[in-house]
Amino acid sequence: MDQETLAYFKKLLEEKLRELLKEAEKTVQEMTGETITFPDPADRATMEMDRSFLLRIRDRERKLIAKIREALERIENGTFGICEECGDEIDIERLKARPVTTLCIECKRKQEALEKIRGE
Repeated sequence: MDQETLAYFKKLLEEKLRELLKEAEKTVQEMTGETITFPDPADRATMEMDRSFLLRIRDRERKLIAKIREALERIENGTFGICEECGDEIDIERLKARPVTTLCIECKRKQEALEKIRGE
């Protein structure tokens, strides 16, 4: 992969990382500063459901942050865009759709087929 393409993906990943970290910080500030009391149990339950949903989203984002950091490391060490399974280059369109991917589309299909067989 040429340096210009690597720079494009590095910028893309760094921007996404900044965005996710900003959202995580915002959530922490909102949740630690929250001292709302609800006299109605239904209102309290609704707030708890919303909070639980938000925390599930943030947990997924936390996992994505780790994947982004790993992708940035792969850019630095020269392995970005190379399939971990077969060693072939990952198609640029796949990387644009999912820049944190570590598998080419064919290896990902095989992995998903095996997971389906195993019932995962």
